[in-house]
Order: sequence, then structure tokens, then C-alpha cells
Amino acid sequence: MNNAALNNDTIAACSTAAGRSAIAILRLSGPEALTIAQKMFAKPLIPRTALVGDIYGEDGETLDNGVALCFPAPHSYTGENCVEFHCHGSPIVASAVLRTMFSLGARQALAGEFTRRAFLSGKLDLIQSEAVIDLIDAETEQAAVNAAAQLNGAISREVNAVYDDLTLLLAHFHAFVDYPDEDIGDVTDYPQLASSIEILTKLADTYNRGRIIRDGIRAVLIGAPNVGKSSLLNALAGSDRAIVTDIPGTTRDTIEVTLVLNGLRVTLIDTAGFASSTSDLIERLGIERSKAEIERCDLVLAVYDASSPSGSVISTGDKKTLNVLNKCDLAQDSAADGIRVSAKTGEGLQTLCEAISGLFDISQAADRSFASALSNERQYAAISKASAALKSAADALESGIAPDAALSDVEYALTALGEVNGRTVRSDVTDTIFARFCVGK
Repeated sequence: MNNAALNNDTIAACSTAAGRSAIAILRLSGPEALTIAQKMFAKPLIPRTALVGDIYGEDGETLDNGVALCFPAPHSYTGENCVEFHCHGSPIVASAVLRTMFSLGARQALAGEFTRRAFLSGKLDLIQSEAVIDLIDAETEQAAVNAAAQLNGAISREVNAVYDDLTLLLAHFHAFVDYPDEDIGDVTDYPQLASSIEILTKLADTYNRGRIIRDGIRAVLIGAPNVGKSSLLNALAGSDRAIVTDIPGTTRDTIEVTLVLNGLRVTLIDTAGFASSTSDLIERLGIERSKAEIERCDLVLAVYDASSPSGSVISTGDKKTLNVLNKCDLAQDSAADGIRVSAKTGEGLQTLCEAISGLFDISQAADRSFASALSNERQYAAISKASAALKSAADALESGIAPDAALSDVEYALTALGEVNGRTVRSDVTDTIFARFCVGK
């Protein structure tokens, strides 16, 4: 894709959130952006210089006194002529300024269209483009740091280096196959093939940590009726999200609450109690949902009543599990194994939070191979496919099979990596990616 593929329309949108605020930012991008903006602003625009002046409406009336910033192509976010008006944050003012832009020839930008144009003009590759929305959506500091590193090219540099090496390798393969009488060189020993496999394998290995950094974990609270699962959920959330009574089986459905514990995004799921037997249809359905949550969670918090810890142990298979002894304020001398907490008094809650975050090490120190962990499932799948194809090519060469077999595997790997960085990406893939964005970005 190149500049010829860019849409010739000039687009406009409000880049700040809807509603009343101190400042609203209205953005223009496209071939007529400078012309439209100059008609609306009281002073001559100066590239990359913030100017304060009156902003005019479509009939020449003064709408606001604000700031204009002008970025001529190609030195702008989108690679096109781009102008921003920083206005006072009244929704009425922002709407009037945007309406004037439309009346002078701009059209409403689609979701993600500014960043899409940055991608099409080569200002960002696809990895960096996806990092933009991850940075916007980041709910923890570590998620923001990881996305910012991706936006700065931490993963792009690794993928692009492998892509370039494989392009040269593929050229060598083609030359060897197409010109067998030429002295092309041995095709059984390619160090760049081994190094590419190593880089992609290590990069794929960072995905689980990156996924947890971006999306957090799902932790399900399970236990017998009336052990205090809902009370514990409320205590950790700091608000009454679940109904709590002394009646066993109060919780019939799953209840979710998302919070940040020691820098880790955690979605806690309260579930129906595991009664040994029940004739209540709704309660049975609730227990089935509890079992389904265990299957899809990252962590099980098995909650027991510390004042009566002799209840049956619930099987959680190979899931990471923490045993939690609730109501420890009623049983100070209990010898049962687990983290002692009291949802009522708050005792032990910080210890529990530290235990949860300790099971999922998301710090950079956990893996210093790369400046950023891979956090995007689409990218992970493509990199895994590329790595598998290269391993197949290496095996073919090692076993003495004709280079044609290795040629097709390397071509497949190159196509898969092109889907990651955007060099050979399909339009339907980009449509899906940019649909995640907000309007104005």
C-alpha cells in the first residue's frame, strides 16, 4: 500500500471525549485541511506553531478564541496535511466548529480513520497502529508502558528484521531453483533461518505475559454456599456489588467486577455455591455456570469457612488455585491451610491481593528478551504460523529434501509476517482492526 491508495477526502472529527470539558480538540486531515482551517482562523497558519486567535463559523461569526496547530504533509500524524483546533470544551462550541468544517468541504471521519491513514501513508506499521488503541484502552500502568513500547517500534523492529532476512533468503532460494547451472551457493546452511526461528519463538513465548498485561486475568470465586464468597467480592471491590444474606444459595448467577490489584487487572467472578445436592433447578443451573467459569478462568479462588473448614474440597483440575479461609475473625486458631482473610474486618485482604499478583509476574524483569511483550492474539497467531513454517523449512533442508519444499515454507512464513506488520495484509483484516478505534483517532 502507498500514497496512491489514500482516500482524497478531507476528514474531520472531534478527538476528545464527548461531553463538557476544559478543552475540545477538533482535527482535520486531507488535501483541503489547510485551506479549510485557514478560512476558519483569524491569523495565517504557521507550520508546527501554536497560534491563539478567533475561530470563525460558516457565516463568519466568531465561535471561540482558541489555538490552531498546523502540520503540513508529510510531517504529521497521518502523513497528510493536518490541522487541529483546541477550543473551549463546550459541546455546543465543539459541534459548531465541526459543523463549519463540514460546510467547507470536510466529511465526518470514520472510527480509526486518522490512524488508518497514518498506516496507509507509512507513518505507522500495523503493529504500531494496533498499539495506538491498546494504549488508549490501557487500564493499568504496565499495560500502558507495554503498548507505548509497541507504538515506539519495539516489536516492529524484531518482526521487520526477520521479514527482511527472509526476503533475502527467499531471493536466494528462487535464484538457486530458477538457475541451477549458476554457482549460487549451498542451500543447506542458512544461519538467518535459524536466527529467524529463534527470534520468532522467543517473541511468541512472551504472548501469555503480554495477554495478561493487556487483558488481565479472570479469577473465579468458588466454594460451598454461605462461606462468604459474595462478601469477599464486595470487600475486594470496595463496594456492594453482590447481594449478601445469611441464607445459603443467595447467589444464583455469576457476578463480575473488574479491579486493579497491585498493578494487575483482575476480573473477579462470584459464583453460585457448590452444594452437595440440590433439587432447585435454578440453583443447579447456577452451579453449571460456576463450572463453566472454572474452565475459562486463569485463577481459582477456592473459598472456605475458616470457622468450619471441614467442608469438601472442590476439584479445580490443573487451574492455578489459591485456597482462601474466610471468616478468620471467627476462628483465630484454625490450622487449615490457606490464606486467612476476613471480608468483614478486612484482615488478610492485602496478603490475598499480593498472592494473586505474585502468581502472574508481568514485570519487564520477567523476560528481558524484548522491550515489549506480544499482547495481540492476531499477531501471536501469525507469528506462530511463521515460526512453524520456518521450522518445517529447516527440517526439509536438514533431511536433504529439494529446496523447493523449503521455498514454499519460507514463502508462507513471509506472508504470515506480512499480516503482522501490514506489508501483505488483506483489506478485510485492516477493516476489522480499525473498527476497534474511536472516532477522532
